[in-house]
Amino acid sequence: MSDFPDDLKYSATHEWVRVEEDGSVTVGISDHAQDLLGDIVFIELPEEGATVTAKDEMSVVESVKAASDIYAPLSGEVIAVNDDLNDAPETVNSDPYGEGWICRILPSNPAELEDLLDADTYAGMCE
Repeated sequence: MSDFPDDLKYSATHEWVRVEEDGSVTVGISDHAQDLLGDIVFIELPEEGATVTAKDEMSVVESVKAASDIYAPLSGEVIAVNDDLNDAPETVNSDPYGEGWICRILPSNPAELEDLLDADTYAGMCE
């Protein structure tokens, strides 16, 4: 059974978002998504400093089952990437909401947060 922390927001494309104290957001893929993908073997991370647009592809995750696009949940600038995933992409499987984060984005339009799903709505979508 997948885990859906209440303090996160979710996109319909299975990314999660945590709003940080400085206004940036941390982004990863949900426990449900990593479970569907199976063993993750590679992650193409977005470039630090890149500008991303909400709902556009920003990176790719590859597993033993398939490759899947990761979409930007918000528009803005990528201000950090989790380089540790280059050596240990399986961290997304073992800790999707912690050490398995993918990037941090400084939103250019924080109002886009309102377009994301709360945990209960996302969990219902995943049933």
